[in-house]
Amino acid sequence: MRVSLRPTARATGHPGYSQTLPCAAESAAEARKLVRVVLAAWGMDALADDGALVVTELVSNAARHAGSRRIRVTVSRPATDAAEIAVIDSSPRLPEARAAGPEEETGRGLALVDELTEDWGTESLPTGKRVWGLLTCADAR
Repeated sequence: MRVSLRPTARATGHPGYSQTLPCAAESAAEARKLVRVVLAAWGMDALADDGALVVTELVSNAARHAGSRRIRVTVSRPATDAAEIAVIDSSPRLPEARAAGPEEETGRGLALVDELTEDWGTESLPTGKRVWGLLTCADAR
């Protein structure tokens, strides 16, 4: 399956890319492709595995908790050595990190995002929310 990239025009710097997908766990595979293609194009291959995990967790959380029909996955480059991965959904409910017990199969997603990213957070939007993670690397072009 081919990844369809939609660049976002910016006044300066690198373009951002986004893709609208169904709000379903199965969309994580397409989101991973988007992240890997964009990071490779930017010479940030060292971030590909972490970026794929981050977007998988963000998409999974949206699919499980948002109740949206669609999500938008975005990949932007706020600095030469940084990539920001975000998932936007229509739910106003902000995610809550929790401590999962050893026998629980879920509840570790945001802890994983926190571990893999330089920073992460949420932003309330008029039509829902945006959950993002910032990855950095020293060897970007």
